Amino acid sequence: MSSEQVIDRLKQNGCRITKQRKLIVDVIMGNDHSSCKDIYYKVMAKDNSVGMATVYRMIRVLEDIGVINRIDMIEINSENCE
Repeated sequence: MSSEQVIDRLKQNGCRITKQRKLIVDVIMGNDHSSCKDIYYKVMAKDNSVGMATVYRMIRVLEDIGVINRIDMIEINSENCE
């Protein structure tokens, strides 16, 4: 899925598209398998006015509309230890 398709889906779900949201989407769609903190640091490198809470909220919205799937690393690690 491209950034433009994600933006369209966000609009369909009633989200306003701000410069910060577009930047976060671009970073997420351009990087496979990033952690939330990695995404935050990549966004911060491009625009240091974007807060961590903004990044986490956007990740949650993208997860809620089915664009991304977040993996719980604690759960995966505990399964591998058994």
